[in-house]
Amino acid sequence: MRKLIASILLAISLINITFAETNLADLSEQSLPVNIPNQQDISIANSLPTTSANEVQASEKDFATEKNLAALQQEPNLLTAQRGFDQDLSIWSMYQHADMVVKAVMLGLIVASIITWALFFSKGIEMIGAYRQLQKEQQKLSKVKSLDDAIGIAATFKKNSVTRKLYDEVVAEKTLSAGSHDLNGTKDRASFRLERAVASISRYMGRGNGYLATIGAISPFIGLFGTVWGIMNSFIGIAHSQTTNLAVVAPGIAEALLATAIGLVAAIPAVVIYNLFARMINTYRGQLGDVAAQATVLLGRDLDLADSNKKR
Repeated sequence: MRKLIASILLAISLINITFAETNLADLSEQSLPVNIPNQQDISIANSLPTTSANEVQASEKDFATEKNLAALQQEPNLLTAQRGFDQDLSIWSMYQHADMVVKAVMLGLIVASIITWALFFSKGIEMIGAYRQLQKEQQKLSKVKSLDDAIGIAATFKKNSVTRKLYDEVVAEKTLSAGSHDLNGTKDRASFRLERAVASISRYMGRGNGYLATIGAISPFIGLFGTVWGIMNSFIGIAHSQTTNLAVVAPGIAEALLATAIGLVAAIPAVVIYNLFARMINTYRGQLGDVAAQATVLLGRDLDLADSNKKR
């Protein structure tokens, strides 16, 4: 009985499958009509050129090559439109295409560098001349034994001679204290006047050093500001181009590094020249101190000799 039921179910399933296949065949015949080519269509088809598989692949390769070349040609144009740079990345080209803020930073640093070198040449020549002149005057006064002899020799020096100025201070104090019997007070006042004169001359020789110190201190930070601004522009260029290609980032970084380089060019010489002038001024101040000490000694000797002669 079980075998009979199984046979019946199997027969029913086979009938259903056959019926379904028949329906699908009928539907396909209705939806896709078959066009039988006539003799004219066959002749036209035979007259058309045939395309092989190799020719199709070759045409696809040519199309891909042309597409890559077009992309390479468009990339420099995109870079130029976004960053304003062409293939020339020289210093002048980077300055011309830089942002206004970066240009202002560069110009300010260039002006600072010009001021530094102008001070170096002008002040350097002045200090060397003053140093040599003071040495010559010291040699002429090295063997004097009285204040009057020193004043006579100093009178032959130039009008702008610092040695002459120091001895004029001593003469002025001696004249004002002529009626005083306090010799120590006269010496102290003369010494004080000489100290003030030495300080005044030293300040005069040190003028301009403040500019050098300022340039040496702030130029690196100004260059760093240009660096930060250039990097900001680089990131903006990346955001606009929607690419991380190094060619898009390079111009902004080049601007940043150029601003930093100019800042260092302005700062390093300024610091070196400032230290050089500081040492020269200290040496010059020491020479002035020697002249002032000699004038004080000569004044004290003359006052003591004059007082001794009065007591006799």
